Amino acid sequence: MKVLNGFQRGVNLGGWISQFAEYDPVHFDTFITEKDIACIAGLGFDHVRVPVDYNVLEDEAGTLREEGFRHLADCRDWCLAHGLNMVIDLHECYGYSFDPLKKDMDRRRFFYDEMLQDRFLNLWREIATRFKDDAAHVAFEPLNEVVLLEVTDAWNALAARYIEMMRGIVPDSWLIIGGVCANSVLTVPLLDIPVDKKIVYNFHCYEPLVFTHQGAYWVAQMPSDFRIGYPQTLEEYRQATKALQLNIGGAVFNESIREIGEGFFEDIFAPAIAKAEQDDVALYCGEYGVIDLASNEDKLRWLQDIHAVFRRHGIGHALWNYKEKDFGLQDERFASIRDRFIAIV
Repeated sequence: MKVLNGFQRGVNLGGWISQFAEYDPVHFDTFITEKDIACIAGLGFDHVRVPVDYNVLEDEAGTLREEGFRHLADCRDWCLAHGLNMVIDLHECYGYSFDPLKKDMDRRRFFYDEMLQDRFLNLWREIATRFKDDAAHVAFEPLNEVVLLEVTDAWNALAARYIEMMRGIVPDSWLIIGGVCANSVLTVPLLDIPVDKKIVYNFHCYEPLVFTHQGAYWVAQMPSDFRIGYPQTLEEYRQATKALQLNIGGAVFNESIREIGEGFFEDIFAPAIAKAEQDDVALYCGEYGVIDLASNEDKLRWLQDIHAVFRRHGIGHALWNYKEKDFGLQDERFASIRDRFIAIV
């Protein structure tokens, strides 16, 4: 399988210019600085994934915000200074959000609304034009976590338009394209898009979700005091998911997968690996991690298992998250295992 060189060991900068509490220029100027990028490089990472929401780059009327683009350019410059590469990920666009807390969001409309799609492509045309000379260092990810399975065909069609448009501006840049069902690894085989030597198939992995998101306030029906360890048996994770009445399904309910451990990740990644090999493209896990409420030792065991499979197949990856957002690598709770984690990344 093709390897995404330069994007093998990364970390997300979530909570900076995406998923922020409020639009606050002071927060944007201080949450991530060059000092953080230097720290990430010093920990041995080779890239950062930078989620950015559309409203940092344009206002509600679609007028560009130069200050927002400055933050991306600053991050690019800091990365170059410290030997890192960068993924620009449009985490939310005008008319679409994956965020389950935005309960009034129509997550279907964007994929069938030509006006919304044109605005999406126009914003990406601007991003690509500003970073077109950085093909060796900057990769582009069109949209974070398409949630609905039912929009698969519509998403494939829009992704094809995106690729065609981007290739007219950035012919040699990596384009990182994910599937549906919140970018599930199980839906990578559903991608049906034009491929070339710089297309990458992308997925996220928080399996088993009942473990990685235990106690998460944004997961419907999840009690804040629920805890479960790792590893448990498949049946224990299945029963816990059912008992909590969580509508999250997930890979633990698949037939013919091995018990929890490295074999579990091998099995759930296998169809995505086969699809990437068939299409001669690289494979990338843009998000993975365990909530800070989990036991640190359980967290470390999970990370060891998933990293073993990443390494075996040359799958690039970016940990969620560098700091805060309930998963922070730099946060106090992670501190006692940080060195052990860095040793296995």
